[in-house]
Amino acid sequence: MKKNYSSLIAVALIIGILAFLFAFLTPSWSENEEEKVTEFSTSRALEHITAMTKEPHYVGTQNHEVVANYITKELQKLGLETTVQEGFTLSDWGNLVKSKNIMCRIEGSANNSKALLLLSHYDSAPHSFSHGASDDASGVATILEGVRAFLNAKTKNTNDIIILFTDAEELGLNGAALFVTQHKWAKEVGLVINFEARGSGGPSYMLMETNKGNAGLVNEFAKAGAVYPVSNSLMYSIYKMLPNDTDLTVFREQGNIQGFNFAFIDGHYNYHTQQDDVEHLDKNSLKHQGSYLMPLLNHFANANLNNTIAAKDYVYFTIPFTFISYPFDWVLPMTFIAAGLLILFVFIGKVKRILKLKDIMKGFFPFLGALIITGLITYYGWQGLLLLNPQYNDLLNGFTYNGQDYITAFVLLSISICFFFYQIASARKVTMNHYVIPLIFWIVLNGFLANSLPGAGFLIIPVFFGLLAFAIFIFSQRSNWIINLICGIPALLIIVPFIEMFPIGLGLKVLFGSAILTVLTFAILLPLFGDFRKKGSWSLLFFLAAVLFFAKAQYQSGYESGKAKSNSLIYLYNADKNRAYWTTYDTNLDSWTKGYLGENPKSARTLNNLKLYSKYNSEFTYAAETSVKAIAKPTISFLTDSVIGFKRYLKIKITPNRKVHRYDIFAAEIMRFFNFKANGATALGQKGTELERNGKKILSYYVVNNEPLVLQFTINRATVLDMDVMESSFDLMTNPLFDMSPRQDWMMPTPFVLNDAVVITQKIKRSRKIVAPVVKPVIAKPAVADSLAVAKDTLRMKQKSF
Repeated sequence: MKKNYSSLIAVALIIGILAFLFAFLTPSWSENEEEKVTEFSTSRALEHITAMTKEPHYVGTQNHEVVANYITKELQKLGLETTVQEGFTLSDWGNLVKSKNIMCRIEGSANNSKALLLLSHYDSAPHSFSHGASDDASGVATILEGVRAFLNAKTKNTNDIIILFTDAEELGLNGAALFVTQHKWAKEVGLVINFEARGSGGPSYMLMETNKGNAGLVNEFAKAGAVYPVSNSLMYSIYKMLPNDTDLTVFREQGNIQGFNFAFIDGHYNYHTQQDDVEHLDKNSLKHQGSYLMPLLNHFANANLNNTIAAKDYVYFTIPFTFISYPFDWVLPMTFIAAGLLILFVFIGKVKRILKLKDIMKGFFPFLGALIITGLITYYGWQGLLLLNPQYNDLLNGFTYNGQDYITAFVLLSISICFFFYQIASARKVTMNHYVIPLIFWIVLNGFLANSLPGAGFLIIPVFFGLLAFAIFIFSQRSNWIINLICGIPALLIIVPFIEMFPIGLGLKVLFGSAILTVLTFAILLPLFGDFRKKGSWSLLFFLAAVLFFAKAQYQSGYESGKAKSNSLIYLYNADKNRAYWTTYDTNLDSWTKGYLGENPKSARTLNNLKLYSKYNSEFTYAAETSVKAIAKPTISFLTDSVIGFKRYLKIKITPNRKVHRYDIFAAEIMRFFNFKANGATALGQKGTELERNGKKILSYYVVNNEPLVLQFTINRATVLDMDVMESSFDLMTNPLFDMSPRQDWMMPTPFVLNDAVVITQKIKRSRKIVAPVVKPVIAKPAVADSLAVAKDTLRMKQKSF
């Protein structure tokens, strides 16, 4: 009997297609690449990143000013005149900071056209010793190098080009808010191109931000001709549902200015951490950013930016080297057409006695069985792995260093389960009968998405190719594996990238989503896989491969230098009670934190009464009381405290008496604040006179040059002033009052939380005035006179004290 190798060849070809897909998502960088002065050079961009990321440079540090000066000098080297915009802004997140934006302008030949704005931020994340190489020195370097190449090419531009490097993006998008709300150039901007990062590698994804339709942006992006586009309209639909923002968000919300976001998100475990340095930055990702900038800069420097404004929305997606789009209006009709074609083909198949209703209905079992079992195993399997490896909870972003191995393992396990179910419940001769149920599911799914998530409208395309394979079978009464493979290529190119992207973007907690999507992809490829001989052997093979990847992941589940464990420590001094504590956010204490908290620390629940904002809602977990250090408390001065009618007018100044980096202000939730200002700034987007807030938190003030905090507001006369201040310095590891042991090389400060800080908390209240006793002549018996004098003096002090 002649052996059939079609299944082996098909698997080999699928692996080759997927290898091609992922290999050509991004351009490949080489140290020996040719560096023409008129083209973008990744090597030159790397030199900028290296220069800017020698040390952390968050707002308020000396290195922050060093980086600002470096950027200014580099722009001046290009012959550009730079200007600086400084001022306080209070973001709608409640973050107050004095931002320093750096900007310049390349004049265009047209006087009345809108300006193109190139945007990135130059501050790094605070608290975690982040060097900010990816986030966002890579964006700054991309623009610096791109503008250099643009100017050297002597490219003519009809539109003005504004280059803006914003400050304090990491604190609350404050620099962008300062520009959009207070700078005259903001009114001239017609389009923004923003470069960001939420990890240290992977492809750079393009997102469009607009308040109206995206059709204009889609059409103009297609005309620009980016060689390596990686994007789809579903990504932005999901992005809008998540608590993620960039500087471009401020332009869209506050200035009604639209634009493009470009960001790479792989290597999320390095995001905002000590490991965000040049060594961890993927150079291919940096080159990918440059591959976007140059064609877009050349195109939009001369395009009519008014053409980017549209009312209609387009579905769009990419496959290697290709950008495809069509109107949202097509999505629902395409779904109905697909449903109609399926009904027609099933009817013809029934007439020709190729399809049997009984066999069609039996297709529910392998499809739903694989779908449900895979989802449950993956969901609870990941929960079990967290129990087995509690150290995974140390990485707040939810993606472990061996996360890619887990993705691969669960995907392979899902394929194994699919082959198992179709082995026991679906013979080759009824494969096309059983294919009807997956087609129905996909069509119904697209119908649902057409109404609730139209950005996913491109997922109907693999269904049409599946219908094509189904139609060829119905009319030819034969199943050809080559045709089935060709018809399955769109599913591989369009759906498979989501299997990896979802857990990378949302964390390994959504691995079950990747597993379910793997089953759905297998189902749409059923004409190919269902025709495999010995599905049981394939199931066993994929199961063994999954086991190998699980074993590899478990072997690499520990920490090492470059793949560090995050930990946290704070010295917290309660000035009102004169008590001090070591406290942490960690759930799994290591040798370093135990050195301060002890082997059996107590719960820190009582220290969470003043809750700080955290991206992951982190709270203090453990605490241990320690000795009180001689730390200078801030001076609280009531500059104004007057009552007019039913209102009390207050102006309070909080002045540091040590080098500090942050103030957090809290107030009892019952208090209502009116006409609130902090250092002269009102809350961005505030509606009405009453301050909008959630919980006790009023604001976080990130201090620059030790400038004091001045609060000005009005409260109801009957309201009791119940406010607290938390003063923090980010110098625990270097403060001479503390003898701190350095972390081991497999440890790093926890990001996204106030960390490595010396913190003082105290009530905001007026100081008692001490009144000197008044001495009066003795007119009674000595003992009685002394008693009367003391009583009178005490009475005066009570009356004069507030």
